[in-house]
Amino acid sequence: MIVIPAIDIRGGNSVRLKQGKIDAETIHSTDPVFMAKLWKAKGARRLHVVDLDGAFNGVGSNREIIKNICASVDAEVEVGGGIRTIEDVNELFEIGASYVILGTVSVYNPEVVRKAVDKYGQDKIIAAVDAKDGKVAISGWKDITHIDVLTLAEKLKENGVRELLYTDISRDGMLTGPDFSGLKELSKTKMRIIASGGIKTIDDLIKLKEYEKDGVFAAIVGSALYTDDFKLEEAIKKMQG
Repeated sequence: MIVIPAIDIRGGNSVRLKQGKIDAETIHSTDPVFMAKLWKAKGARRLHVVDLDGAFNGVGSNREIIKNICASVDAEVEVGGGIRTIEDVNELFEIGASYVILGTVSVYNPEVVRKAVDKYGQDKIIAAVDAKDGKVAISGWKDITHIDVLTLAEKLKENGVRELLYTDISRDGMLTGPDFSGLKELSKTKMRIIASGGIKTIDDLIKLKEYEKDGVFAAIVGSALYTDDFKLEEAIKKMQG
């Protein structure tokens, strides 16, 4: 299982939010590129980078920082946040992204998802499925739709997507453990799944590893990286064993 450190960028800073709420922001670094280099030095082979300004406003505003991250680390970089058009997708790949994550646009303009998969391939496009009480959230998690998580996942699969990033919003940044039941439900799609939200300890990752047979191949770790309960090097070593 791949352990993926998260770098969320807002206002040029590396931050963490609780449940996606702006008023629950903690700034961990004023230099996201430094954070990328740090996690790479600690063994990360893949990074999760989100433009939070883009997620909230629908316009990517941290592209230069993301470009510098991609150029500065010898690691795969998956990028999300505010990607609404195929032109956005093109730009992110041009500046060095290894994977592009599509979230909100997959709900209101699935044609963009289809075009991105057709152009770049199933291995390069990740669809974000963000959930609250089983319903899909969009626009930086500000808006909760009436769409069931599994319904969206199946539609994404029909559009050629084979990799999902699943986040239970209520757990994100809260260090309360992953949403195992939600992951089990999503596994019905037979798609590849990245688990996100709630991971606090290496024990959480060990339990997640049991879900590899259900398609969960990676886990994103954010807030836990800044606690005494979690050491990235140890986690990566454990998951590779």
